[in-house]
Amino acid sequence: MAVSFVQAVLGLVSGSLVGFSLGLVGGGGSILAVPLLVYVVGVSDPHVAIGTSAVAVAANAAGNLFGHHRARNVVWRCALTFAAAGIAGAFLGSTLGKMVNGQKLLAAFAILMMVVAGLMLRKRASGGIRVEHISRDMALRLVAVGLGAGALSGFFGIGGGFLIVPGLMLATGMPILNAIGSSLVAVTAFGATTAANYAVSGSVNWPIAALFICGGICGGYAGSGAAHALSNRKGYLNTVFAVLILVVAAYMLTRSLSAIGL
Repeated sequence: MAVSFVQAVLGLVSGSLVGFSLGLVGGGGSILAVPLLVYVVGVSDPHVAIGTSAVAVAANAAGNLFGHHRARNVVWRCALTFAAAGIAGAFLGSTLGKMVNGQKLLAAFAILMMVVAGLMLRKRASGGIRVEHISRDMALRLVAVGLGAGALSGFFGIGGGFLIVPGLMLATGMPILNAIGSSLVAVTAFGATTAANYAVSGSVNWPIAALFICGGICGGYAGSGAAHALSNRKGYLNTVFAVLILVVAAYMLTRSLSAIGL
């Protein structure tokens, strides 16, 4: 797929914005990847935008996973059980997503963004217990929640951390820091599964995906630095970012509904 100079620049800038937001507020940033690809970079096909976004999401999560592993935040047995179930869900979800009309998919995506914004505005507890082993009941909970989270991640081409983190805490009782680290295993797996499914259909713009990833790396470093400087205003930043997501979602919903004649 040919990429113009302007698209290349906008791809880098958009990737930087997503990476910056992830580094700054620690979650929810990847939800902006699809609208940025469609409305800023100019990827006209929503399915290509979702497939391309999935590549960037998987790469970003894989890069962040290494740091959390070194900090011993990843509970690998739980993470791998959750991810294995979610891969099947991501495949089914992404297959279904490819069958849905592009504008209807964007409208549903906008509604999901509103849900994400609402969840970001809620305070999450940081308590929990360190998980040493997985019981049979815990494994069943991990499989059930992982399957559902994977399906939504695949359908919309998102990382799904806003679902995976509370899902892991619900299924295992682990602390939020372990849930965040462990969630990156699932985000990487779900994103890679979705990207592969869309790639088979030719619905990934690889040059833009590469530019988006490069921009995200740079933006992530800047966002992390800003997060340390503004650590005492984290609640305020989450609120501002949630409002931004709501505004973008409202714009997407209006455009999508207009395109399908509603």
